[in-house]
Parts: sequence; structure tokens; C-alpha cells
Amino acid sequence: MSRRDMSPELAGQDPASRPGRLGVGVIGAGRVGAVLGAALRNAGHTVTGVHAVSEASRTRAEALLPEVPVLEIPEILRRSEMVLFAVPDDVLPELVAGLAAAGHVQTGHLLVHTSGRHGVRAMDPVRAHGAIPLAIHPAMTFTGLSLDLARLQDCVFGVTADPVVLPVAQALVVEMGGDPVVIKEADRATYHAALSHGSNHLVTVTAQARQLLAEIGVPDTDRVLRPLMQASLENALTDGDGALTGPVARGDVETVHGHRETLRELVAGGMPRDVLDVWEVLARATADRAERRGALKPDAAARIRDVLTED
Repeated sequence: MSRRDMSPELAGQDPASRPGRLGVGVIGAGRVGAVLGAALRNAGHTVTGVHAVSEASRTRAEALLPEVPVLEIPEILRRSEMVLFAVPDDVLPELVAGLAAAGHVQTGHLLVHTSGRHGVRAMDPVRAHGAIPLAIHPAMTFTGLSLDLARLQDCVFGVTADPVVLPVAQALVVEMGGDPVVIKEADRATYHAALSHGSNHLVTVTAQARQLLAEIGVPDTDRVLRPLMQASLENALTDGDGALTGPVARGDVETVHGHRETLRELVAGGMPRDVLDVWEVLARATADRAERRGALKPDAAARIRDVLTED
């Protein structure tokens, strides 16, 4: 199921009058939970309560889920037909197991989590109580502001569920404006590693590039980097490794050597060495991938690797 599969009648219907509206509780009013709770509310579901611990979470809940009561977790489960768990990956299994053991899980509960790492196996303890686990992970970075609601349109969600209830998970994603992509239980770790690598490490590389430009007094690092990085990302998404340019891909050994020496001098002058460490690892990976696809001759790739290991 995708957004294209929604009938015109349902698409134009008042969300609150659609069939199958649920009472939804939200556990975790972080950047993801509050936004998805608001998206489900916009789709006509009733948000019965939200669990928010920190002051920032409470403020976010007030902004995105006005008039929704802040409740303890057992009370949210008691009031709700569906519960959205937007909690850290490492917290989810223990939290769910504890709630099941304490008798707070009810027969027929739809228990939905947003973890990228976990499928539905992390929620296995609820099955003995007749509850239904679903995993829907938005492949997007969140600000926790209302602008995220617009960004959900066409956002891909990695969906994992038992086959009989998979259409339910897909429908929830479509209602929020997203596009569900089915991820097998056994593939969740690879799926999450890919997204984390592509997103989190991109932030690190960007921050390091900005740091280097700031070291030499460039006043507007964003303006320098934005067109280059946006074009590189678009080209890489379109052409993969074929989009690669630059000194490593060309086999410009002396240029690579010069870059490394410059970074080592900056480290010797007090700059944290994480920039150098990451640059060396990525330069080596770039050479390896360029050689494998035939864009870099083996002798040039070997010289690049030698430069990267010189003392």
C-alpha cells in the first residue's frame, strides 16, 4: 500500500469521519513522537494522552498536541486502543517487557514503535497478552517543530509487521502522508545502519568541513559548502559511485599527500584529530571503491594507500 492506493473518496473525506479512527496514546514527546502524534491527530485519530518527562518534551507536547493531557504510561495504555512508542532504541525492549509483565498491555492493543533498529521481535512480550506489535520508522531527521508535518509528505517509513497486520501498519503511514517500504525483520539492523551512516555521518563530515574553513577565516562556511554538497548528494543518489570526483578518484597522489600533511599540521597546532582520522579512513575507502569499479588504476590506488600510511 502507498499513498497512491488511497481512494479519492477517502482522500477528500473529513479525516475524523473516516472509518477505523482510534484513540492513540503517545509515549515519548521527543522530536519524533510529538510530530507523529500530531500527524495522526490530523488524520482524524484522537490523541488520548502523551507521556513527557523533560521540560523540553512538555513544551513540545503543548505546541504540537494542544489540550492533550500529559499522563503516566500505565494511564495512557488504559485509555488508548493504539500506543505509539517513540523512545530510544536501547530503551524500547525493556520498557515494553516491563509494561507487559505489569499487566498494562490489553488484548487488541495496537502497539507501534518508531525505532529504526528494531522490528517487531523487540515487542514479543506483548503477544502473550493479545496485543499487536507494529514497527514504523520514518527515514527522516526531525526538528520537533510543526514544519516537520509538511516534511512527512512522501517521507519513506521502514515498516515491519506480521503479514496479517502489515496493511494496518502501511495504512497508518499513508494516513500521515508517508510512503511505507516493507523491511524484513532480519534486515532491520542493515536498514538502520544504512540510514545512520548516510545521515549521521554526513552531519559529522559537514561539521568537519565547516571547521576547516573556519580555521582559515572563511566567514560564511555554509555559503561555500552548500552548493557543492547539495550537488554531490544529488549526483551520488543518481549515479552512485559514478558521481565520484576529486583528487583520490583522479589518482592525484601529490595532492592527496598535500592534504594529509596540511591536516597533520593543523592537528599538531591543536586542532582535534578526529578530522584527520575521518579524512584518512574516507580517502582509503574512496580509493578502494574507485579501484573496484575500474575508475582508478591499481597502481594509482596503491600509491594513494601508501601516502595514507606514511609516518
